[in-house]
Amino acid sequence: MASNPPGECCTKGTLHKGTPRGESVKIDGGIEGYLSRPQGKTKGDTAILYMPDIFGIWPNSQLMADTFADRGYTTLVIDMFNGDQLPPKLPEGLNLMDWFSNGSDGKNPHTPNEIDPVIVKGLQHLRSLGAKRIGAVGYCIGAKYVIRHFKDGIDVGFVAHPSFVQKEELEAITGPLSIAAAEFDDIFPQDKRHESEETLAKVGQPYQINLFSGVHHGFAVRGDPEVKLQRYAKEQAFDQAVAWFDNHLVQ
Repeated sequence: MASNPPGECCTKGTLHKGTPRGESVKIDGGIEGYLSRPQGKTKGDTAILYMPDIFGIWPNSQLMADTFADRGYTTLVIDMFNGDQLPPKLPEGLNLMDWFSNGSDGKNPHTPNEIDPVIVKGLQHLRSLGAKRIGAVGYCIGAKYVIRHFKDGIDVGFVAHPSFVQKEELEAITGPLSIAAAEFDDIFPQDKRHESEETLAKVGQPYQINLFSGVHHGFAVRGDPEVKLQRYAKEQAFDQAVAWFDNHLVQ
């Protein structure tokens, strides 16, 4: 495995302040999404599919989508969890792996069988909006689905503190991939970073792995902006993603 299964560190973080300016949308089959469009100059016929962490479509992911749009990329945050995303204040006694296997009600699992078709429909929706080249960003569990879906039309990928990624999935990517990693991360620790580096070198696609010191799993989307080190790492990881797309996605 290129990264470990999600754990307690995936549930921690800071709720960010701000007012999202995008719009709620429904795509094929009634799947919920949050769409943010550039208000100024666009990056041509490109778009970004945003695959969130376990908190799904929430202020942090919405505000980040707005910021990608500010950089010229139409961005769609997709509801990977069929309305069963976890709230920022988690239910007491929640078993995260049971939530993945069975959902909050025991009848709504969040496994590739359920999530893969949602990602495909998200990509199709962006194409219907005129996108000819699609980048994808994924955080924590969302990273797994960026890596899984190069085969379905993702041209360029960026992931941060990935979880649940299988080595075979990483070996199968067909486009450039950039990774932002935390120094302290039980899900994507040093040995998994090195294993991923070795795998990517063999794959032969352009790749990048940036390591941010002093931060923990989740920093790129749930870091505390009031803490200088965390704010810096979060902002730099975002800039890493944008620079990667500007270089590899825009033609």
